[in-house]
Amino acid sequence: VQLLESGGGLVQPGGSLRLSCAASGFAFSTFTMSWVRQAPGKGLEWVSFILSGGSTSYADSVKGRFTISRDNAKNTLYLQMNSLKPQDTAAYYCRANILSRLYWGQGTLVTVSS
Repeated sequence: VQLLESGGGLVQPGGSLRLSCAASGFAFSTFTMSWVRQAPGKGLEWVSFILSGGSTSYADSVKGRFTISRDNAKNTLYLQMNSLKPQDTAAYYCRANILSRLYWGQGTLVTVSS
């Protein structure tokens, strides 16, 4: 299993970013995928998940601003982040839930600052 995130960077408050997670080594379309973040000096915070059938769920802190999606043909998970706030600054991790085991990517850093 390999998960490779990309798309992080520095953005001003109110801006947008789209994160991607390229997955390989497993049947991507079959399993639930999630985004989890960790702000500097804080613990892990679940952001969103998407089921194999496409149903989604979001943390209250990002609801209405973030959109999770998946392209099963490309084995890729996305997180569209709009109206970014300084408190969204964090390392963002892609996570796969495969047969009750969790697999993580290496993370991509998002910094929201003016």
